Amino acid sequence: MDIKLEKKPWYVRYRYRLIGGVLVLAGLVYVIVLASGPRRLRVKLETVQTSEVSNADFREYVDVEGVVQPIMTLMVNTLEAGNVERIVAEDGKLMKQGDTIMVLTNPDLMREIEDQRDEWEKQRITYREKELEMEQQRLNLKQQALDATYELNRISKNFQLEKEEFGMGIRSKAQLEVSEDEFRYKTESTRLKLQSLRSDSVMAVIRKEMLRKDYDREQKKMERGLRRMEGMVVRAPADGQLSFVKVILGQKVGAGENVGEIKVMDRFKIHTSLSEYYIDRVTTGLPASISYQDRKYPLRVSKVVPEVKERMFEVDLVFTGELPDNLRLGKSFRVQIELGQPEKAVVISRGNFYQHTGGRWIYKLNADKSRAVKVPITIGRQNPLQYEVTEGLQPGDCVITTGYDNFGDAEELVF
Repeated sequence: MDIKLEKKPWYVRYRYRLIGGVLVLAGLVYVIVLASGPRRLRVKLETVQTSEVSNADFREYVDVEGVVQPIMTLMVNTLEAGNVERIVAEDGKLMKQGDTIMVLTNPDLMREIEDQRDEWEKQRITYREKELEMEQQRLNLKQQALDATYELNRISKNFQLEKEEFGMGIRSKAQLEVSEDEFRYKTESTRLKLQSLRSDSVMAVIRKEMLRKDYDREQKKMERGLRRMEGMVVRAPADGQLSFVKVILGQKVGAGENVGEIKVMDRFKIHTSLSEYYIDRVTTGLPASISYQDRKYPLRVSKVVPEVKERMFEVDLVFTGELPDNLRLGKSFRVQIELGQPEKAVVISRGNFYQHTGGRWIYKLNADKSRAVKVPITIGRQNPLQYEVTEGLQPGDCVITTGYDNFGDAEELVF
């Protein structure tokens, strides 16, 4: 006997299809909710680096690499033209002031100096002869003055004697008048002679002085010639290291031509280049320092070259205290140039977030550090260790400073 089967309800017969449809609909709703809400990204907290915002001392400085250079470099130039006969010093040799670097030769100059020496010898002999002649003339003038003075005294005494004889009645008045006329004549004649002798003496002194000056000029000319001979030897202008000699044997060089370079080794400087961003803030006198073997050595900005080349400008710094041991030319140091006095500021540690966000936003963690969301910020000053935050964060906040390469455009991070 057949049994009549009851027909099942539709929701029983299509239950699997209904379950599948509900699941698909739930998935669509979930996707729509995710798309309409902030994009979340799950990350491991240990894969990122966090930093706590703090109110701390902010010292604005720039950290760059500097190279040790001599504080002074002197160019070695020739004093006279000539051919290189001998090179005495080699590149890199330590020199004392006056040490010979090279020797030149110039036959034309040698002949010129020999001619000057012969001329000076002739002048010297002539000067000596005229000097003896003028000395003899001076003695003659002195003798003539002595004779004239003696004659004047003799006539004066004779006239006084005749006056006494006239008073005694031994001589007549006519004889006294004759003696008086002779006395007046002799007196005037002797006076004129003495005046002439004095003039001759003055002229003799002037001629001798002119002759001596002529002799001195010839002697100085001779000395200049000898100094020109000394100029054929090129010497070190100061103590230091001979950097290079850029001539070869037999080469002809002109007067004043640069043939080498001396680096003064008793003092050193640090030379570096800075970005043009700092050109208005770096001035002479700013303090700086280098760290070497766990010690700091103070420096001071001594020179700022205002010319910008390839967006960089050059700065020189000098040591203001003790120098590091074994300081060598060309050695590199990290130099910290301070741009101002320390100031209290809201700061965070440096990280690669700045390269990705341009300093416009950062991920800020919540209180239990389970999530982090984007917050807008404003970055002010910066140094190699810190950023100054002027807006968007408060002391005590915790932010993510690294790992931004893997975050994409996520609005929220879930740890």
